[in-house]
Amino acid sequence: MDQFDNVSVVKRANVYFDGKCVSHTVVLADGTRKSVGVILPAKLLFSTGAPEIMEVLAGECKVTLAGESEARSYKGGDSFSVPGESSFQIEVTDTLHYVCHFG
Repeated sequence: MDQFDNVSVVKRANVYFDGKCVSHTVVLADGTRKSVGVILPAKLLFSTGAPEIMEVLAGECKVTLAGESEARSYKGGDSFSVPGESSFQIEVTDTLHYVCHFG
């Protein structure tokens, strides 16, 4: 899917880590919430409330999930899942464009 149709967009951006990660919340007609954003090259630690699926649209990164010792590499076309009430470390090596699917 290249686009979301019939959505509402929260106008105010979510800005994290001094601007290294910027996203916008998108709400679908059925109430499903997603975020669409960009992460600049950096090494960052994110915490999750709900389970997430990170869909990588473009760029490259290495991700280490909480409790794991080895990072896995992802690039455009890949995705990875993160449990709720958890965390993941992401090292972005090439600006990452993503969609985060919650729940």
